[in-house]
Amino acid sequence: MTSNESDRRGFLAAGTAFSLGAVLTGVAAGQSPPPMVAADRSGVPARATAMRILIVNANTSELVTEKVAGEARNVASPGTEIVAVTGTFGARVIASRAENAIAEHSLIALVSEHAANCDAVVIGVTYATVRRAPPELLPIPVVGMTETGLLSACMLGGRIGVIAFGRHTLPLYQELVASYGLSTRIAGWRVSESTAAFQRGAHVDRDGGIVGAARSLIDQDMAETVLITGAVMAGVPRRLQGDVPVPLIDGLACGVRQAELLVRLGLPKPRTGSYAAQTGRELIGVTPAVARTFATPPGK
Repeated sequence: MTSNESDRRGFLAAGTAFSLGAVLTGVAAGQSPPPMVAADRSGVPARATAMRILIVNANTSELVTEKVAGEARNVASPGTEIVAVTGTFGARVIASRAENAIAEHSLIALVSEHAANCDAVVIGVTYATVRRAPPELLPIPVVGMTETGLLSACMLGGRIGVIAFGRHTLPLYQELVASYGLSTRIAGWRVSESTAAFQRGAHVDRDGGIVGAARSLIDQDMAETVLITGAVMAGVPRRLQGDVPVPLIDGLACGVRQAELLVRLGLPKPRTGSYAAQTGRELIGVTPAVARTFATPPGK
């Protein structure tokens, strides 16, 4: 090898290392990486695309969808496209186990209809409606906002304070946290009966109540992070953070960022075990999209 050729190869290697370092540094700083290269179902690169994340609101409230979609777009990396859809049947606002059971069907119908051209799904329902079913059906990451909020809180501090809305919903949250194995991480709970979030406009009294509840969790229960539950509360933690001396956690924001991370990691869907795709399942009386998903899951 000539001296010039050796120098040229060394320069190229150094340039490659520099470029990779710049990409990783940019991702760590919250910047968007270069456009992703999509692959078709055979795994062959097809074309450069932006990341597309589906936000699924199984409530039938368009106001909730507007709020979660708006905050998702605020926190998503440049180049990430947010697609938001709303449930077509069920409760306006899910507030009971029975309504959540109906929402499970709704959510499966929504992802069956809309997830095909997306890179990840964020469940925009605070009760993590049917959190474990979509990963069975879809070849893309699926995250729930309460789970990602709690896990983010675990990485930011010790014990977690939780603010819920509606005393009758508190057992649902406690059951949900227990299902994640995180009950011992909870410092305390506070409940607000305010319904102001479901109305448009500024809500000074509600905001003051949230700040007061957060400070109570910090002072009385020694919470080191505070999770504000409720899809309709998307964006509120970011706005109130300056009034609270510990991290205020927004599950929807955490869900979007976690979905982006999982897409970029590029890990495969399990080929064995309970989350491996099953094919050839016959369902009766469901929508065509749901029937197709169970017969041949997307990506097969």
